[in-house]
Amino acid sequence: MTTLTIRGLDEETRARLRVRAAHHGRSMEAEVRAILREALAPRAQSLGLGSRIHSRFAAFGDVELDIPARSDVPRAPEFET
Repeated sequence: MTTLTIRGLDEETRARLRVRAAHHGRSMEAEVRAILREALAPRAQSLGLGSRIHSRFAAFGDVELDIPARSDVPRAPEFET
């Protein structure tokens, strides 16, 4: 097991760490270990936007949508000169 000494920790940060540790029911040392473990844990591969959208609507199943045919003809834009 490695020992790590942190110097120059300001009083406000130390106090917040002490409160956070007490809130979680652990020592300040155990709280620092938990913070480091969480911060340095490998992250799961995040899904891309398309995959996230698909997963959100997957519960609806394969729904066929009735898309009406276009009645207007696409045309080129007109620019004023």
